[in-house]
Amino acid sequence: MRPAFDLDALRTMVLGTELGSFARAAERLGRSQSAVSMQLKKLEQQAGRPLFRRDGRGLVPTEAGDALLAYARRIVALNDEAAAALGAAAAEASVRMGLPQDYFEDVMPDAVARFERCRPGVHVEVRAGRNFALEEEVRAGRLDVAIAYFPQGSDGHGAMLGRQPLYWYAGGAAQAPGVDVPLPLVLFDHPCLFRQTALQSLERAGRRWRPALTTPSLPGVWAALRLGHGVTVRTAHRVPAGTRDAGREFDLPALPAIELRLLAADGLSPAAAELCAIVREVVRERVAGATAR
Repeated sequence: MRPAFDLDALRTMVLGTELGSFARAAERLGRSQSAVSMQLKKLEQQAGRPLFRRDGRGLVPTEAGDALLAYARRIVALNDEAAAALGAAAAEASVRMGLPQDYFEDVMPDAVARFERCRPGVHVEVRAGRNFALEEEVRAGRLDVAIAYFPQGSDGHGAMLGRQPLYWYAGGAAQAPGVDVPLPLVLFDHPCLFRQTALQSLERAGRRWRPALTTPSLPGVWAALRLGHGVTVRTAHRVPAGTRDAGREFDLPALPAIELRLLAADGLSPAAAELCAIVREVVRERVAGATAR
């Protein structure tokens, strides 16, 4: 007979892996750590092989564990969606979306509002992230859908939504630095596609530069520009007042366009697939350069 995997144990497996700690999962689920350990042992007994290995003080999935984890996410999501559809309050369906910070003021609220009208009662978890992190989260199944930037023409998965030009932005009162003065840059922390593009373009042009300010926050980047700390590279999407395109004025090198892609995890639940379609529609309507694909 084939094993009938325990749903609660699968839920614990998914949560512990996403949180990076089964101790935190036990806390979140209101169970003791010993109870969680017993659930994982039960899954291993049902699977007939080890699902986790010790890595320092934590547990990470084995190859078999990764395989079961992909199914566990789908099983838990479908169970919760069915429960929500039948009005069962004990288990609420959930979908997970990731976006760059650029889209938190327009794409995110619009997509969530449309999804809520189609799937009332389904919980939407939204995470801000940078491209490298969003792609990895989707690959690992920790996000259902995400939009992310990629270098133009680069390899990578996802459906291309469109191309967007990049610009050099400075504060409204910023003055062009002298020819012999290193260009002050306001940058995201490494790794960052915009940072990489800016530095490569300046290096190719033989233009000297210096890091004036680095931050993981897009509002922090815009605030630094308004205060005159330097220049940065961004798309034209929702550029705030008090900043301007300074590329020609500052005699800065031309920048390549970048691609905006829609990323989706394997084996999406019906609710997650619907969210994916809605995100594509909202991006097409709200983001310059996005096309119907």
